Amino acid sequence: MARMSYHAELNALRQDLLRMGTLVEEAIRLAVESLKERDPDKARQVFELEEQVDRMELDIERRCLNLIALQQPMASDLRQIGMTLKVITDLERMADHAYDIAKVSLRLGNEPLVKPLVDIPRMADIAQKMVRDGLKAFVEGDVELARAMVDRDDDLDHLFNQIFRELLMIMREKPGNVDQATQLLMVGSHLERIGDHATNLAEWVIYLVTGERKELND
Repeated sequence: MARMSYHAELNALRQDLLRMGTLVEEAIRLAVESLKERDPDKARQVFELEEQVDRMELDIERRCLNLIALQQPMASDLRQIGMTLKVITDLERMADHAYDIAKVSLRLGNEPLVKPLVDIPRMADIAQKMVRDGLKAFVEGDVELARAMVDRDDDLDHLFNQIFRELLMIMREKPGNVDQATQLLMVGSHLERIGDHATNLAEWVIYLVTGERKELND
């Protein structure tokens, strides 16, 4: 009976990990929408989601440590629990970046944007998919899906570099727009960092399945 409860708890952890990832995806989406639509209510929703993610991180961490202490898992189970502790840290940091984007949205208010938001929403879409695929790969042990995430991280980096060049040009040509351009550049940087954390998920998958510690953010 105790063993059945142990495996049920492992499964519950996997499900809660997916739910935590869904909250992070939603936070990313709402943060960028709040900026694009100038919607402060969506920004405040991000703050609430970030608090939920923080609470889930603490809850999952406590349960993982309890399993290690009380059940003394061996081999693959121990590795999976250890990697779960790594994954929730990355997810929590992604939520922090979404929170910071929402703060930029509130800071800018209804101030007219110096350029249409095209690449930033594209970055957000890619970042959300990376979170989703990273967790799917982790739960299912899908190494190929994990490795495929590297290309999407490259796409994020390319878009961020493009945003950087455009905003730098705006700052040079219109010094009065430096403050807002800097804020938008921060948004792009937050999304790029989310992609890095999502790539970490892919690294944990590869390590979990193969035992190989592979750096994918080169």
